[in-house]
Amino acid sequence: MSIYDQRPWLGVYDQGTPAEIEIEHPSALAMFRAAARSAPDRPLLHYFDATRTVAEVDADSDALAAGLAQLGVAPGDRVAVFLQNVPQWMITMLAVWKAGGIVVPINPMLRERELQVILADSGATTLVALESLHPVATAVQPGTAVRTIITTSELDYLGEDVPKLLAGTARTKAADAVDLLELIEAHRGAAAPDVPEPGLDDVAFLTYTSGTTGPPKGAMNTHRNVVFNARTYRDWIHLGRDDVILGVAPLFHITGLIGHLAVATLIPAPLVLGFRFDAGTTLDLIERWRATFVVGAIPVFVAWMNHETAGQRDLSSLTKVYSGGAPVAPAIVEAFEKQFGPYIHNAYGLTETTSPSHVGPPAGRAPVDPNSGALSIGVPVFNTMVRIVGDDGEDLSAGEIGEIVTSGPQVVPGYWNNPEQTAHALPDGVLHTGDVGFMDPAGWFYIVDRKKDQINAGGYKIWPREVEDVLYEHDAVREAAVVGVPDSYRGETVKAFVSLKPGRTAEPADLIAHCKERMAAYKYPRQVEILDELPKTVSGKILRRELRGPASG
Repeated sequence: MSIYDQRPWLGVYDQGTPAEIEIEHPSALAMFRAAARSAPDRPLLHYFDATRTVAEVDADSDALAAGLAQLGVAPGDRVAVFLQNVPQWMITMLAVWKAGGIVVPINPMLRERELQVILADSGATTLVALESLHPVATAVQPGTAVRTIITTSELDYLGEDVPKLLAGTARTKAADAVDLLELIEAHRGAAAPDVPEPGLDDVAFLTYTSGTTGPPKGAMNTHRNVVFNARTYRDWIHLGRDDVILGVAPLFHITGLIGHLAVATLIPAPLVLGFRFDAGTTLDLIERWRATFVVGAIPVFVAWMNHETAGQRDLSSLTKVYSGGAPVAPAIVEAFEKQFGPYIHNAYGLTETTSPSHVGPPAGRAPVDPNSGALSIGVPVFNTMVRIVGDDGEDLSAGEIGEIVTSGPQVVPGYWNNPEQTAHALPDGVLHTGDVGFMDPAGWFYIVDRKKDQINAGGYKIWPREVEDVLYEHDAVREAAVVGVPDSYRGETVKAFVSLKPGRTAEPADLIAHCKERMAAYKYPRQVEILDELPKTVSGKILRRELRGPASG
């Protein structure tokens, strides 16, 4: 028996937290229907200043489901959702499930070529898009199975006033598209289609990975995955009906799908939406709705700290704060706590783990590894087995660095129509994450980096994450990303890209000296480039590959 079979992390759990939980509902749709029966009049969506109750969302999604069925959506069909963070996201999600379909979340920043790949691979027959994205959708429609495009506006579901973020936005209805609100009104009062209820092993979301290592793959997040991890959020973090969820993660992203949409429909608890992330707007919404819980990528918290009004903001309601989706530097956690009060609990998961597989227990603070300076990503959640394995697939000892391998009810069964990639990444249903890290003797896990990001400088192995964490300790650094670039002598050398805090200055030589004082000679960056902004995905991950391209070109 290896150390992982002993599950030492159970000793880190908060007192009273069980090792195992049960699947509570037979599907994610049944999960929502239970909430609709128990609390129909509770608020479920706050969109800027407007509110929609559980019963109103239920009725809207019934009508939309009837409309989708009339348009030809049948059980098993895929419906793509090409929206920002608007109420229509939740309403469409529930309507698709009520019609027996599968939701295909799509990043609204994708352009024609990228959209076409996902639509073609998923075989989606219907696309729900923002009016502003209709030209992108129609440009690729001929090469896909999409029969119907349904459009909607960010101006729908607003209250009396148009928020500053949407000032200047205009309606752009297209003659060849179906209007979502008109479709709902045409079927107002209709029952949802009489189709078989989804089961736990049916696909709820077909969620496409970023494709950084090849074409995007559709992870099949089942209703079992969704129901389990919605309950994980609720029970681990102790969320209840007194909580208000701030929706800062994009709803197309697995964090938004589970940590916002699914957990809101489970409890039910109100989800606060503001179209897209804007630091000032989200600070307004925290104060307006007294948000209590947030989970988002670390750039969200960096943006709040650096906002011009940060010193005048009241974030006292925000007591349950979590970050996932991108590495978290200890220096940022310390700075946020000093400025606003809440401690940022770390979390870790992938699309393939349907959001979290690891979270820090809410009553404690995550340790920092004294050797690497990495902040722990937390411990495996309920029902979850995680191992660190070597290149031969054998379990490594505590403290040894290897690949993180995960199994549990949140792990997807595979990739859509892609048995080769499924066999590669999920042999026997066990996820080989591609992330490199270790477990300490107490059961805390740490990420070192992605396998492909390791830098080899003259035979010395360097993990970018360690260099980035040191850069974050400099009081002028806002964001940092480290990559390997070609070097005629060492093969590769370390280059850092940095953005600075507003009003702060630093020269590349200053930052190099800062690292040189704190790191082994082979690790510190030989080159530093200061940028206004680092390139990021919409979910907040810094795009090292974009920095690596021009640096190595």
